[in-house]
Amino acid sequence: MTRIILALFLIVALVGCTLDEDIDSGDDQGEGGTTGDGFRVVRIVDGDTIEVERDGVIYDVRYVGVNTPERDEVCYEDALQANAVWVEGREVRLERDQSDTDRFDRLLRYIYVDDVFVNEALVRDGWAEAVLYEPDDRHFDDFRVLEFEAAQSGLGCHPSGIFDDNNDER
Repeated sequence: MTRIILALFLIVALVGCTLDEDIDSGDDQGEGGTTGDGFRVVRIVDGDTIEVERDGVIYDVRYVGVNTPERDEVCYEDALQANAVWVEGREVRLERDQSDTDRFDRLLRYIYVDDVFVNEALVRDGWAEAVLYEPDDRHFDDFRVLEFEAAQSGLGCHPSGIFDDNNDER
């Protein structure tokens, strides 16, 4: 009887581990690991949020370390279109920093299309601002430099003043 209980316990433990792999099954690359390839973008929600699908399951994904204008703000459509240029209909790789989800149960991830780091590209081109969402800070310093350079060059949304709130923490 003890062997049966032990076997059942091991089966339950293994099933629990494989359920976690539904989202976190990629090659581990650095702190936080990756969520792996095989996610197809099915909807662009806004400049820093997408919906992806894998194995018939849809996940909401919020880009880590960046912020773009909201629906009722200036430059919203431009940031949304800039995001779409990079990811619409594409297969993406998702990489986690420290946090798994936000308060809205969206996955918090860095987004890659082939060898393009999309979060970084949006900041570099001026469509997003660098924002620190503790504890997810792996690329924050790099994003701040890119944001400064984009602002100095008047790229993307910067001429509108939308990012001039002097607040880079949320």
